[in-house]
Amino acid sequence: MTIEVLKSKIHRVTVTGAELDYIGSITIDRALMDAASIVAGEKVQVVNVNNGERLETYVIEGAKNTGEITLNGPAARKVQKGDVILIISYASMSVDAAKAFRPTLIFPDAATNTLV
Repeated sequence: MTIEVLKSKIHRVTVTGAELDYIGSITIDRALMDAASIVAGEKVQVVNVNNGERLETYVIEGAKNTGEITLNGPAARKVQKGDVILIISYASMSVDAAKAFRPTLIFPDAATNTLV
C-alpha cells in the first residue's frame, strides 16, 4: 500500500500575474522550484490565502531569481495579482517510507518571492 504525503511546500508567496489567455498551469521562479524540489510538469496544489480557493495544476519553469508566480489559464480565475498563496506538492510512498520522510518546506520573502 502507498499513501500520499507532503513532499514540498512553498509557503506564502505573492502572485505576480494571472494570465487567463493561456493553456493552463502555474509559472514559478526556477530558484523557488529548485529550493522546493519541484520539477517542471509536476502536479501541485495551489491554496489561495486571500479567498480560500484550492486548485490543482502543473508547473512551468519561470526565469530564475525573478520572483515570478503566475497563474495561467482557468486557474487565473481563482487568484488575483497580489494574492498570497501556498504551493504544495505530494508524493506517493509506502507507509514505512512516509514515517521516515521529511518534506522540503521553504519560506520565501512574501514581498519579493525570493529566498531569505
